Amino acid sequence: MALAGTVPERQVRALFSARTVTVYQAYRPEIANRALAAGTFVPPFRLGRMTWIKPSFLWMMYRSGWAAKPGQERVLAIQITREGLEWALSHSALSHYEPGTYASQQQWAEKKLASLVRIQWDPERSLLLQPLPWRSIQIGLSGEAAARYVREWITSITDATPLAERINRHVSSGDLAAARAEMPAERVYPLPPSIRTRIGASPALPVAQAPLARACIRSGLRAPLYR
Repeated sequence: MALAGTVPERQVRALFSARTVTVYQAYRPEIANRALAAGTFVPPFRLGRMTWIKPSFLWMMYRSGWAAKPGQERVLAIQITREGLEWALSHSALSHYEPGTYASQQQWAEKKLASLVRIQWDPERSLLLQPLPWRSIQIGLSGEAAARYVREWITSITDATPLAERINRHVSSGDLAAARAEMPAERVYPLPPSIRTRIGASPALPVAQAPLARACIRSGLRAPLYR
């Protein structure tokens, strides 16, 4: 289990630039087509319910079954501003109580009640959608957070369904090298310390260890242990 000991358990990994970060969502065609045409989410998308965004492409593939599950046939890659992502994280609460993150259950309950954003950490997935030792963040937006997401943070939406289908074909045929070559180039997102503490993320790695951790993440996509 060397990989588990080298890669921090909780990091936000994403495809990002100096201005934006890519998150993923999967919807039925009626919602996806309208969103692609409008450049943001419009009805039949509903703002009144919590909407979950996922920076991890492979976790989205796991959740949607490579865009094959009913109601998740279209995978969207949504670029949002980094300011928007960090606003969401700085106004969040974990979905479940954790002693290391909150002083007491009462403190967690109060923060959760007051928060418009939920954070969950679920096992990251390999190319074969098997669980890896480290975690991937899921971000649930409601109320003002969801409204800001739709009206302010989204800069573009693209259809990632063809990419998902191509990578799935490579994986199904056993060509993991071809699958890896098409994967989005996700990196560890540089969180401010205050946000890292708030969401229960792992401490930042020393600079000297970062290249080894990146190598381990790449290995996790191909190592037999994690298939």
